[in-house]
Amino acid sequence: MSAGAPAASAVADRYEMVVGLEVHVQLKTRTKAFCNCSTEFGSAPNVNTCPVCLALPGALPVLNAHAVELATRTALALCCTVHPTSIFARKNYFYPDLPKGYQISQFDRPLATDGSLVIGHREDGSPVRVGITRVHMEEDAGKSIHDRFPRSSAIDLNRSGMPLVEIVSEPDMRSAAEAGAYLRVLKQLLDYAEVSDVSMEEGSLRVDANVSARLRGETTLGTKTELKNLNSFSSVERALELEYARHCALLDRGETVHQQTMLWDAARGEVRPARSKEGSHDYRYFPEPDLPPLVLTTNWIEQQRTALPELPQARQARFAAEYALPAYDVEVLTASRALADYFEAVARQHGEPKAAANWVMGELLAALKASDHSIAEFPVRPTDLAQLLNMVRDGLLSHSAAKKVFATMTSTGQRPEQVAADAGLLQVGDDAALQAWIDEVLAAHPGEWERFRNGEKKLMGVLVGGVMKRSNGSADPRKVNQLLLAMAGG
Repeated sequence: MSAGAPAASAVADRYEMVVGLEVHVQLKTRTKAFCNCSTEFGSAPNVNTCPVCLALPGALPVLNAHAVELATRTALALCCTVHPTSIFARKNYFYPDLPKGYQISQFDRPLATDGSLVIGHREDGSPVRVGITRVHMEEDAGKSIHDRFPRSSAIDLNRSGMPLVEIVSEPDMRSAAEAGAYLRVLKQLLDYAEVSDVSMEEGSLRVDANVSARLRGETTLGTKTELKNLNSFSSVERALELEYARHCALLDRGETVHQQTMLWDAARGEVRPARSKEGSHDYRYFPEPDLPPLVLTTNWIEQQRTALPELPQARQARFAAEYALPAYDVEVLTASRALADYFEAVARQHGEPKAAANWVMGELLAALKASDHSIAEFPVRPTDLAQLLNMVRDGLLSHSAAKKVFATMTSTGQRPEQVAADAGLLQVGDDAALQAWIDEVLAAHPGEWERFRNGEKKLMGVLVGGVMKRSNGSADPRKVNQLLLAMAGG
């Protein structure tokens, strides 16, 4: 730790961090917000474009109905009030990757307001709740590319017009850790609600963080700065800590924090100023003349509520009750909807939830990490893992042999019966075959056998281990135990 670190920490301790987050989420639609262009990620630059998203003269926007459905479900999952009427507006600003010179968004009459998200619990069991100010619909801008050409930049407009919701929180978070917790819980909720693929790598979940500092005990908000270019949740937390420390140092010297936009530089681990922060007046919002008000009936809104799948908290409660799993297992198994679906399929087909949980949390997650596969791409289907566990339960495979079979299944996708048979790992329970291996082990270890017969029962493990080694792991250890005890007269 540097010599100045304790002093800096003491300064920060006199202040309180205040954080609010703005999260842009790309909705999971096949076409863009106001045209029929594809939303496919990874296409060649500027191929998924048309007169509407290129802002050619005379082109008019037409609202994507599925985007409205997904946006509404997002708001309902966040316990927001969805308004029967909302208004699209033009947000005017001028960037090279914004062809129209404005972005279609929502301003004073958004889709939904007044929600909340529980991000954890205090020691007394009470929830830590973050307010959601608003959820509104908007379109994405294009993308400026600065690192492919030596002396110039390029524009890719494939992303222009992508359907987004912006989720704006209240300034309710008081630490970088709370901000990280909020983002992880929010991502999980959006994943379960099936409204977005929430991939930060593909740009379908992007975060802007607003942070300020104030003396502890004060209630008035300090001057905020906005952090951009945050490409991971850990980057959000690191950038917040650094920017908060800068605010504290300025205030402690009696200097002023200026409202501005800051850029996070992950390579250097530093925050630097980009521009003065715009206010709503800078964007000259006015109602979008080419789109009518968005009017939703009460019945339609309730249909979207009904269409929501089981959300994380409900699934966690059900796993604990239905499968009698401990809290740690429930938390791990429900981390993503895909993992929860996989576990549940294995548990129902195998019939022993705890065994299924142990394998999914252990062997499966380790294999996923080592292979860098998503669970959707994983070669071992839930049906095959359930069958592998059935073979262990039914005495056809030892636990160690099952691990070898599983390792082969992860690389070949073969069924467990085939892998076990090909590798000679099916457990042998035939008394004659077991007796032959036992006789070989006893002949090789007469001293240990004599001591075992005389009551030194701890040698059972040595003798059984010898049999397992000679059988290449295929002997049924329970039957070997029984035969040894019978031979020893016990």
